Amino acid sequence: MGQGMHLRDKAAVAGIGATEFSKNSGRSELQLAVEAITAALDDAGLTSTDVDGLCTFAMDTNVEDEVFRNLGGHELRLFSRIDYGGGAGGGVVLQAAMAVAAGVAETVVVYRAMNERSGTRFGAPITASGATPDQLVRGLHTCQGLQTPGAFMAMAIRRYMHDTGATSEDFGLVSVNARRNAATNPKAWFYNKPITLEDHQASRLVAEPMRLLDFCQESDGGVAMVITSLERARDLKQPPVRIRSASQGLPRGTNPMSSFYRPDIAPRDEARTTARKLYELAGITPDDVDVAIIYDHFGPSLLPALEAYGFCDYGESKDFIREGHIRLEGRLPVNTNGGQLGEAYIHGMNGFAEAVRQVRGTAVNQIANVEHVLATAGNVVPTSAVIFGRD
Repeated sequence: MGQGMHLRDKAAVAGIGATEFSKNSGRSELQLAVEAITAALDDAGLTSTDVDGLCTFAMDTNVEDEVFRNLGGHELRLFSRIDYGGGAGGGVVLQAAMAVAAGVAETVVVYRAMNERSGTRFGAPITASGATPDQLVRGLHTCQGLQTPGAFMAMAIRRYMHDTGATSEDFGLVSVNARRNAATNPKAWFYNKPITLEDHQASRLVAEPMRLLDFCQESDGGVAMVITSLERARDLKQPPVRIRSASQGLPRGTNPMSSFYRPDIAPRDEARTTARKLYELAGITPDDVDVAIIYDHFGPSLLPALEAYGFCDYGESKDFIREGHIRLEGRLPVNTNGGQLGEAYIHGMNGFAEAVRQVRGTAVNQIANVEHVLATAGNVVPTSAVIFGRD
């Protein structure tokens, strides 16, 4: 049996669920988690007593025993968490798929629930306190003025612009595409609210060269997915969506949201480690991908991500975007739900749910004849991704 064959197509997504996406949920993150998980189980035709595994983000505030108790679960055999914020989305799916393939658990729920707008806002300045290695490094960054995720990204994106000739207008086309897709998605916060390139260019600079409309939303909400064996999923309520492959990557010389330990700080290699293993395990190439759900916490990061995942050579994604290839009618429709710029920011998990809908054929902006969908998490290190496939 070849490398990766132990995982490929052994697990499948059997159900997806979500709360509404808002700016003030009016309820606890625990309640959001339980609502999303319950919806995912209902979608799959399962109950809480079927669940024997939970995987979430290290940043999720919901303790597993509280989630399980409020669900009415029976016996939990697996619980795990993945660090690095938005880079965890593919990692939690990988954990669940490996557990199912190894027989450690039979029904694993992956989830993320947060009040990121009404509660803790991730875009706030990062304080430098404590004496751990990570906190000391943060202190060095802080005294240089790098206090927010936006500032970290802006530094790398400015270098990327210098190297490739990408412009703010190119970034604007990413935002316009996301908002166009969100405008036809009733679940999106920006439903019926498209923008123009002129709107993007008129939005204020937040962390030069990035403008307000380059930044993702701050959202309250929860998203969950039920993962079980492919054979079992075929007997459940929904058509199964195969997990063709899942991968994580952390290349040498990097730190979260930047590459400041490398001589070249331009974002070019961060996702390549993830991408290489992802395609190898799935046994496909970028040409086989029909839809891409690309993590867009910052719209400009989509350009180097397109290159890292093999859809363009370095520096060519700006032309790929200018030619309209990421639009719904293009060669590679991107973020068909509106992404985090247009639908909601649930640490990218809402994008993974959209990937499942595209494979099922039930998305609002459905692309015809979808066979494979790529869903990525964290386009700057650390990264993770999943390739979902039709059964």
